[in-house]
Amino acid sequence: MTPTEKKELRLFAVKVREGILRGTHAAKSGHPGGSLSSTEYFTYLYNKELRIDPKNPQDPARDRFVLSKGHVAPGLYATLANRGFFPVEELLTLRHIGSRLQGHPNMNLTPGVDMSTGSLGQGISAAAGMAKGAKYLGRDINVYALLGDGELAEGQVWEATMFSAHYRLDNLCLTVDVNGLQIDGATKDVMNTAPIDQKFEAFGCHVVTIDGHDYDALEGAFRTFRENHGSGKPTVILMRTVKGKDISFMENNAGWHGKAPNDEELAKGLEELAAIRRRIEEEA
Repeated sequence: MTPTEKKELRLFAVKVREGILRGTHAAKSGHPGGSLSSTEYFTYLYNKELRIDPKNPQDPARDRFVLSKGHVAPGLYATLANRGFFPVEELLTLRHIGSRLQGHPNMNLTPGVDMSTGSLGQGISAAAGMAKGAKYLGRDINVYALLGDGELAEGQVWEATMFSAHYRLDNLCLTVDVNGLQIDGATKDVMNTAPIDQKFEAFGCHVVTIDGHDYDALEGAFRTFRENHGSGKPTVILMRTVKGKDISFMENNAGWHGKAPNDEELAKGLEELAAIRRRIEEEA
């Protein structure tokens, strides 16, 4: 990846974070914390990795993405809008009656959404089914899913992982946003699922652990996934992140798991993001 490409990704991420703040503020509800921790993932996935066409979101040959932790829909919506699936202005309708952008993704409403999700644990099962279907039909389609580390306490996650390994779904790339926090506090206190890497390996997956805010690390992890085709093993990316990333008063604060910023907090957050944008633009 060239420095120019990385700079473009970083600027795109600022726009995504702005969309997350503006959308949740307009809704007066939503989940900014995990959306912000996933922003670099969404940015890289939709700009560099997925084979998609915003002008043809139902292209049968497209790669598929399932947001298993469906509550971070504000991050997905902000990404889709900035990639051209629908107008950025529509982000301000988040969770409003009649909006295409509801609190959890709806594949029947929102362009670019491949699966309706929200009940934790179920998204990975849908993704595994998609990957199995692509294999059955002999289609060159990769399937990606994003889970939360708190979500790993759901038993269905491990049933789906066992299914994926059994059916040799090496076209399936699972990513876990390991930000260490969930709605009730630290994941290690609510339900300690460590060691995550050894568990996925024991279930038959190829596991990569990265810094989820590092584009070079994301590039390398997805390259490993593609190189793993033919192995019969699903790939799992464990992505270490900071909940509430780049918004000072939200970072590493479980209270921002599911709370919207008020007027003052929105202004402060947008000011911090504007400063980040200026620093990026001023770089050589």
